[in-house]
Amino acid sequence: MAEEEGPAVELCQRKKPKSSENKESAKEEKINDTPIPERAPKYVIFQRFAKIFIGCLAAVTSGMMYALYLSAFHERKFWFSNRQELEREITFQGDSAIYYSYYKDMLKAPSFERGVYELTHNNKTVSLKTINAVQQMSLYPELIASVLYQATGSNEIIEPMYFYIGIVFGLQGIYVTALFVTSWLMSGTWLAGMLTVAWFIINRVDTTRIEYSIPLRENWALPYFACQVAALTGYLKSNLNTYTERFCYLLMSASTYTFMMMWEYSHYLLFLQAVSLFLLDVFSVAQGDKVHEVYKIYIFSLFLGYLLQFENPALLVSPLLSLVAALMLTKCLQLYGKKGTFVAKIMKVINFYLVCTLPVTLNIIIKMFVPHKENEHILKFLEVKFGLNMTKNFTMNWLLCQESLQTPSQDFFLRLTQSSLLPFYILVLIICLLSMMQVIFGRINGKSLKETVTLEDGRIGERPEIIYHIIHTILLGSLAMVLEGLKYIWTPYVCMLAAFGVCSPELWMTLFKWLRLRTVHPILLALILSMAVPTIIGLSLWKEFFPRLMTELTELQEFYDPDTVELMTWIKRQAPVAAVFAGSPQLMGVIKLCTGWMVTSLPLYNDDDLLKRNENIYQIYSKRSAEDIYKILTSYKANYLIVEDAICNEVGTMRGCRVKDLLDIANGHVVCEEGKKLTYSKYGRFCHEVKINYSPYVNYFTRVYWNRSYFVYKINTVISFQS
Repeated sequence: MAEEEGPAVELCQRKKPKSSENKESAKEEKINDTPIPERAPKYVIFQRFAKIFIGCLAAVTSGMMYALYLSAFHERKFWFSNRQELEREITFQGDSAIYYSYYKDMLKAPSFERGVYELTHNNKTVSLKTINAVQQMSLYPELIASVLYQATGSNEIIEPMYFYIGIVFGLQGIYVTALFVTSWLMSGTWLAGMLTVAWFIINRVDTTRIEYSIPLRENWALPYFACQVAALTGYLKSNLNTYTERFCYLLMSASTYTFMMMWEYSHYLLFLQAVSLFLLDVFSVAQGDKVHEVYKIYIFSLFLGYLLQFENPALLVSPLLSLVAALMLTKCLQLYGKKGTFVAKIMKVINFYLVCTLPVTLNIIIKMFVPHKENEHILKFLEVKFGLNMTKNFTMNWLLCQESLQTPSQDFFLRLTQSSLLPFYILVLIICLLSMMQVIFGRINGKSLKETVTLEDGRIGERPEIIYHIIHTILLGSLAMVLEGLKYIWTPYVCMLAAFGVCSPELWMTLFKWLRLRTVHPILLALILSMAVPTIIGLSLWKEFFPRLMTELTELQEFYDPDTVELMTWIKRQAPVAAVFAGSPQLMGVIKLCTGWMVTSLPLYNDDDLLKRNENIYQIYSKRSAEDIYKILTSYKANYLIVEDAICNEVGTMRGCRVKDLLDIANGHVVCEEGKKLTYSKYGRFCHEVKINYSPYVNYFTRVYWNRSYFVYKINTVISFQS
């Protein structure tokens, strides 16, 4: 087009030789500038494409490398490939053994439909009890894994256990990738994602339990929650185009529902997220429509989950449903109140009152009409945990003694400090929190928000996605300070938020605005620090921790438990197929996995009947008579009793938390407890007395097998009740 305009310009000059020089120069500039609008967008598009491509490549590579690292570490830790099938299965302990045993059952079933039916009407696991294992234990991961294993023809390529473990490790790779993307979206640079992954792996003792218990529900569920958080972060960003916003919404919907199906406690975590979004909406720093679209996703996921989880009442009485329903109702009233000035003022008062009271009221009303027993023990536990109630109940005190339900130790904070994670997290949190408060107070004073926040503004607390993450991490951190088990949800958040902060020029610019820096151009310094600080952190982490990671992969560890292997071998060879075994719930889970024999209890803590069974079976370590123990065991149709020497002769590190101590407190068999006089039992401790083989114990129990760790007794059917 420039070539066509050339002659025309010359012709004009010939016809109008007296035209001014300014017009000629203006035309020349126009001619010279015509290619620039064509070249500039291409250059910008190429630059953006290259940035996105490199970032996506780094994110996917980080996830794949982490999954491969977990696989290699697991192989070195357990020497897995050189183990027999029985020895591999023993590496699954407690509830992990139960989950994997049902995966095995699904593969043995003649068809998928038959396998699902047997799990939903399961009467071959716990004696005298038929359970819906799919609903009660959230076995959807096992159902999906079994379908994938058979549908893909993997049975001809890979063993079932390797396939199962590989899926979990692959999900952990997705977990890391999602954290990478979230930090990238917040900071605008994929360097933040790399730092997030580095901190996550270095602090993996506090970020994940994958090393200790692979089939845990949280290892299946949290990757989907991380994807949901990444999609929500993108969805809350301002100035999104329609296609990006729609993609984020669809990804968020799918990951929210999947997360809810994978973990029975997922709705509690989504409740915290809903509270964060509610506060975000209250502060009027985001589009209210977007927040309420997320509420619709919650409601849809809850009701669809309720239907597909066999009408699980726990989802209906969930605080998430009550909160979201109340907030949507108050939103409708708020929209109605905008019609008039006086009406608007009245509706604001009513709206505030409803927000404070309606969620609780709805929850109480729902609980009146919906029968629920699944989570009552959680409320009782919280009452005892926070000192609102005192109890001698064995189950409550045993739960309080679990490490995951204790307050975090000093070692936890020391580890985070040594990796430089905690100091930078606190710095980022303080700056973002102060900036957020500055924006909120400005909003209260009538100051309007900018549609687009630029780097020069230095107001990182004005971005809605940042405010959401600040509120969410404060809520999670507050709970993690009370229950150590929640650190596995909070610490990955800490890695992501700290990495975002140190790599974000906006955060440094916000700080420089407050300091009123004049000696150096603040924008230039902010850009330099956003690159220099993470680079220095990365180099220091590489120097200090990379050799340790390599050492872990080169050292051969060995999981050696010959006593348990011998016990499982004896059961499979000597015990009748219809036999029922009684013992500690953790051991019963391993027996169910390795032998398939029926047991009296399971290491599950979401069912009141199973909790009561566990307490009754644990009485074999109390000071009760042989007749009492015999009556308890025969009431559950047990044929064999297994006494573990590790529990009977336990030397606990925490005072009062040994199983036998908790039983003595519950049964009143201690001298004094908090100034109260209690009496001794006239009987010795059963697990000690039964080993001596004297009357009346030999009348009830006959020892049939023993090794260094386990003593197996056959429960006699014909008894002579002579003392």
